[in-house]
Amino acid sequence: MSLPQIDPAPELFDDAERWSVDQLRAEQLTRLQSCVRRAYEGVPHYRTDMAARGVHPDDIRSLDDIRLLPFTTKATLRDNYPFGMFAVPREQCVRVHASSGTTGRPTVVGYTRQDIEIWADLVARSLRAAGVRPGQIVHNAYGYGLFTGGLGAHYGIERLGCTVIPMSGGQTEKQIQLIQDFRPDAIMVTPSYFLAMIDHVKELGLDPSETSLKIGIFGAEPWTQAMREEIEAECQMHATDIFGLSEMMGPGVAQECVETKDGLTLWEDHFYPEIIDPITEEPVADGEEGELVLTAMTREAMPVLRYRTRDLTRLLPGTGRPSMRRLAKITGRSDDLMIVRGVNVFPTQIEEIVLKVEGLTPHFQCILTRPGRMDQLTVNCEAVPGLDPGRYAVIAREVSHQIKSRIGTSAQVVILGEGGIERSVGKARRIVDQREKG
Repeated sequence: MSLPQIDPAPELFDDAERWSVDQLRAEQLTRLQSCVRRAYEGVPHYRTDMAARGVHPDDIRSLDDIRLLPFTTKATLRDNYPFGMFAVPREQCVRVHASSGTTGRPTVVGYTRQDIEIWADLVARSLRAAGVRPGQIVHNAYGYGLFTGGLGAHYGIERLGCTVIPMSGGQTEKQIQLIQDFRPDAIMVTPSYFLAMIDHVKELGLDPSETSLKIGIFGAEPWTQAMREEIEAECQMHATDIFGLSEMMGPGVAQECVETKDGLTLWEDHFYPEIIDPITEEPVADGEEGELVLTAMTREAMPVLRYRTRDLTRLLPGTGRPSMRRLAKITGRSDDLMIVRGVNVFPTQIEEIVLKVEGLTPHFQCILTRPGRMDQLTVNCEAVPGLDPGRYAVIAREVSHQIKSRIGTSAQVVILGEGGIERSVGKARRIVDQREKG
């Protein structure tokens, strides 16, 4: 496999990417102190919560003092719906984004004009780290609207000096047609949808390795090293990881550097990280896996303190940008944890197995039921086009064996024909929990 050659272009780095660790830590403390004061003075929820803990902004004298502050959760944001977490008058917000609210009230985030400028700068920085250069064309297949992905990516692409194709999600045939006609250099899209695009390219009798794409920037859902290898082999393009969440800003909180591909460089000049045990809420040792907690230090409209992301990862020393630490590839979410007969199971563990079994596409779903008193995990997998149905039972036994031996739980495995697993233009729906109906 021969991937395009890409110069890291250190001459394009901004000042923060060149800071020493000491410079970074000093700036983090200054920004953290300012953030805590904005939150205390501007957000009644934080002022009440900090007062209940006996904490005042003057108590934040070191970065370790962040542990004195309260956590923020998605429930916190929902309880203060719609604008209760804003630290500035609503009139000073030039934009509002919100989650879908499928499991309750949506979470609302607001942005001042300065917040939008910083967001664009950080997405542009992320694009540069991924290997995109000014003057190139970027196909943006993230969804536009209240979701932060589309517009967040859009402004950053323009800030870098690139031409943006604002395609949004869906209309797969049109996506492919525009990639053929406009010949973009890079694409921003969820990995599961890009795999569906690859399938469709093949159905049209085309070779996915012959597109103009040199770089894929994939985010919004966990994906594995095996998936990266498949994309790079199929398309002869670099596959890099981007990380973001609307509660912090949107896409561009962290980005994988194309020259290293060894985890997400966290833009620590704006987001202060902690890793905690999701059960005890205590910090874990450096390098150990736990739940990522982030503080948005430079947000004007919404200075979010110690947000529990629910994403499971590890903090690692910096490489591509040595002063800034890396996030190991996110393995799942603490709220995506499936406990099946006492065994912890994450969708990414299933995905790793599915991708290694010959005869299966990357598409799968975990179905949780409770036919009696015990939980039952069924993994629906999809066969590659043209596979002899007579092999389905053999493959099902192999997947079931791998799940039992590598994860430690029993699972029923069902092999479906081509198109048997629903496709998503956004995040893949990996878990279907039917236990309440059982």
